[in-house]
Amino acid sequence: MSGVVALLLAQARRERVLLPVWILGIAFLGFIIANAVATEFGDQASRAAIITVAAASPAFLFIRGLPDGTGIGAVVFFQGYSFIAVLAGLMSTFLVVRHTRTDEELGRAELIGSTPVRRTAPLTATLVLGTIANLMLALCMAVGFLAAGLPVAGAFTAGAAVGAVGVFFVAISAVAAQIMPSGRAANGAAAALVGAAYFTRGIGDAFGTPSADLTQVSSGWFSWLSPIGWGQQSRPFSVADPIPLLVLTVFSVVLGVAVVALRSRRYLGESLLADRAGRDRAAVGGLSLLGLALRQQRFILLGWCVFASLLGSIAGGLGPVVTKVIGGNQSLRELILRLVPGGSGELIDVFTTALLGLGGVIAAAAGIQVVLRLRAEEAEGRAELLLATPHSPSRWLAANLVLATASAVIVAVVAGSAATVGLALSGVESGPPGLLVGAALAHVPAAVVFVAVTAVAFATVPRVSIAVGWGFLAVGLVLGQFGELMRLPVWLQDLSPFRHSSAMPVEAFNPVASFTMTGVALAGAALACYLLRHRDLTA
Repeated sequence: MSGVVALLLAQARRERVLLPVWILGIAFLGFIIANAVATEFGDQASRAAIITVAAASPAFLFIRGLPDGTGIGAVVFFQGYSFIAVLAGLMSTFLVVRHTRTDEELGRAELIGSTPVRRTAPLTATLVLGTIANLMLALCMAVGFLAAGLPVAGAFTAGAAVGAVGVFFVAISAVAAQIMPSGRAANGAAAALVGAAYFTRGIGDAFGTPSADLTQVSSGWFSWLSPIGWGQQSRPFSVADPIPLLVLTVFSVVLGVAVVALRSRRYLGESLLADRAGRDRAAVGGLSLLGLALRQQRFILLGWCVFASLLGSIAGGLGPVVTKVIGGNQSLRELILRLVPGGSGELIDVFTTALLGLGGVIAAAAGIQVVLRLRAEEAEGRAELLLATPHSPSRWLAANLVLATASAVIVAVVAGSAATVGLALSGVESGPPGLLVGAALAHVPAAVVFVAVTAVAFATVPRVSIAVGWGFLAVGLVLGQFGELMRLPVWLQDLSPFRHSSAMPVEAFNPVASFTMTGVALAGAALACYLLRHRDLTA
């Protein structure tokens, strides 16, 4: 037990900067959303209007979650819970993988194993640290909601809902760390599970059943397959039911016990999915820097394409649901006719546009991950071997930037194609051929700006480039999704590249904004290549 406590303290010391940033940043986001809702929708009529539209629109339900009344707290939870829960899940997965599979790769776990501690002690300490971190997150979320003037019981239940989701992902990411052969693979698998939880919850909510007064929605059964959906069922600002959170916590404890038992039977460095041995000689494609980058990233790119195809399929497959819901409620139809001129067809365009915007976020994430692979290659010593050959650092970075851009384009094309096929199969007109593919590609210029910023961070501050890359994407997403709700200054909202993407097919394509962002990305890429050539490799 003393070994677990000592390791827990050591891990906490390593996290003394990064973990508080995660916790306080997520809690502050919750406070900002609560304060913005209280300001923007201060009267009952305005809250009822937005909830009425959301309850009848699968687009709102998929992206935001379930409306649960017209009180300020209920609107706050509806607007922010799903996104905040995703952040809690990512915080938990990155934390666990850092102290488990990554430590095994870097040799730290072997040093710890040479001391008189149990084989499972490091993993146990990590599970405890992750649980404490999420308890602190739950408390900080509750304090933030209370500071915004929300009811006490609802504030603490909402905080507990976020914390319970985080604890679940602590356990499930520990399982991924035992199964996957590397830290990168474990991070990718765990982050994919977070994304899958969001999508599963979204599908279940989109097929939910609205109440007669359109102020509440009961989720579809599919939402119960997601831990985010379980947290949502606590309904903190209406009935404040803690039972779904208790069930989720019990399941997390069972997973934690199982993964500790699994670790006790696994040798250090091994995994349930072992790495396959490569060929003795590279194929023709592997003889170039671009071919090498593609070989290293091909399965990750395939995973992002799967996500994009699922998103596009949802955008197409829910088209008939939108038509049915709007066509069956005349008063709702009249309300939406005032908000979205053009009727149900226009509403389907809004729905598709919103999901293709998320496809743009996925495209940016795919490109960022390609660039950040370079940091892993450098830190683990493989870049030094590669650059000992007649290849310059700038050419190495340029090849990966080409692949990052191509990845963003491929992911966007997959999302747009899947949406086109989904609408065609459902019998809904999707406009001229290639319209939705073009709508998805309209987000690529914004995506490559994120790639370029990540590349500049890698070339200048490599040790924090991972935090800068993903952090900039998170900030850009928050400004794009919540900037208007928070009433942030327009100049601050405009710092997000997503704000300048053409929201096709609702809006016309804006060539000036797209060419400007492309120019910014090219300038950033050139600057990163120049700066990398003038710095030394770092561990």
